[in-house]
Amino acid sequence: MKICFIPIDNRPVCYNLAVDIAAIDKDIELFIPPREFLGSLTKYADVDKIYEWFKELPQVDKVILSLDTIAYGGLIPSRRANYSEKEIKERVLKFRSEWVKRKAKVLAFSSIMRISNNNYNEEEKEYWKDYGTRIFEYSYNTHKCSLGNLGSPIQNLIPKSILNDYLMTRQRNFNINKMYLEWQKLGYFDELIFSKDDCAEYGFNVKEAKELEKLGGKVITGADEIPISLLSRSIEKKLSVNPIFIEDDSKDLISNYEDVSIEKSVLNQLNLAGIEVKKDADITLIVNNFKDHQGEIIMKRPTELFSGDIKLPDSPYMIADVRNANGADNNFVEKILPQINLDNFYGYSAWNTSANSLGTLICVAKIKFNAKEYDDKAFKKVQMIRFLDDWAYQANVRQMIDKPQDIKNYMKLFEEKISKVLDIEIKNNYTYPWDRLFEVEVVDESV
Repeated sequence: MKICFIPIDNRPVCYNLAVDIAAIDKDIELFIPPREFLGSLTKYADVDKIYEWFKELPQVDKVILSLDTIAYGGLIPSRRANYSEKEIKERVLKFRSEWVKRKAKVLAFSSIMRISNNNYNEEEKEYWKDYGTRIFEYSYNTHKCSLGNLGSPIQNLIPKSILNDYLMTRQRNFNINKMYLEWQKLGYFDELIFSKDDCAEYGFNVKEAKELEKLGGKVITGADEIPISLLSRSIEKKLSVNPIFIEDDSKDLISNYEDVSIEKSVLNQLNLAGIEVKKDADITLIVNNFKDHQGEIIMKRPTELFSGDIKLPDSPYMIADVRNANGADNNFVEKILPQINLDNFYGYSAWNTSANSLGTLICVAKIKFNAKEYDDKAFKKVQMIRFLDDWAYQANVRQMIDKPQDIKNYMKLFEEKISKVLDIEIKNNYTYPWDRLFEVEVVDESV
């Protein structure tokens, strides 16, 4: 199967992970733009070069398309870019003419612009450092009180020029999303997903999501994982999964940065991947969920860690470790590592939000289970990276450092443990692609 995959940006979890997961089945030929064409934290994607690359592709069966990349230059630029609505439409229309010629199935997604509740502008417009929380409060209260054009008293605490710019950017992106929805009705997309991340109970993003749903759009909580979830969906083979929750009485609780219960998040991701949910299933999905609230190691928000015993099944299983947002549960990992039997192990994940972990984990399992030409080395590579990133780095080493630096010595003990579990030799380097601690890149140098 030949698949074109255009990611959100060049982060390891958006770019490398897609490549590594697809490699688990040698029958999948993944065409992905050169990494230098994609956007980063401070650089927009080179949309013209991606377009020329797209034009020169051979015939493919499926196109997995991050619309934010071709419209704005990436997910972060979708919040920052000052392009006019006309400019964006013209740019995306060029791509549309090309995918129509190809007659491939197009599975696409576009984000609903998030609203971060902080004064941190690393991924937002410059003014977010001074007015981020006020804009969030304005959005939240305006929606909650249904004040509409009457506005909210908080708007008086935000300079008019800044509020107008923010609202115009939101309206532009919302209009583009409504245009995509019309295109879907005309048959230009085989699948179209609108994503919402960093959600609260109320806000302009929640309001827009509901409006898109009323117009027939499909909205799902998540973001970074959705292109990989669409890769799962593009594998049109059957798979059934039985999700079980470590904290079964707490599966109705809501994860950080999401607006649905952890159970609903699991079911949404399985549905998006085209997977049947049933008791007597091909694979068991073990969810290490939280009791009272989801923890967050970096933000010093503790939670009750796993404290019981667990016996991994003898039948096929995969593990979503979502007790914390962005980082493994150390107690849980120490319990499962000695038990992992590679014959029936279909993956582990614990990176960032619950939806992020679930979407990518499910894709690994679906491709491994249905692989025409299974590559065990590729599967082990994905697992090595997930354990060393999600467990070793995020839950442990990241707590020992305060800036990007050489962490080889910190990682050695963890590498030794994972090397034994996966029965592989590990020769890694570790880099910081966005020059910040939030994401590390595990560079496999064993090849």
